[in-house]
Amino acid sequence: MNKITVKIDGMMCGMCESHICDTIRKAFPDAKKVKASKSNGEATFLTDKQIDKDRIEKAITETGYTFISVTEEQYKKKMPFFG
Repeated sequence: MNKITVKIDGMMCGMCESHICDTIRKAFPDAKKVKASKSNGEATFLTDKQIDKDRIEKAITETGYTFISVTEEQYKKKMPFFG
């Protein structure tokens, strides 16, 4: 599982965050745990597949927001701590 972080400029409110999440889900139907944060200027999601970075850039810019960058890292599920 990979965690994708997309840096985005132009999100101003909760509706902007929702719009970005919908855009990601449409571009990547297998995306899980899609979240966007206007305060952090980023969106994150999980996927089992490799993503096409040009595709995510195109999807974000077509919605009117400014794509800054995308990073991909291995996602490790956090295990609960029992102590």
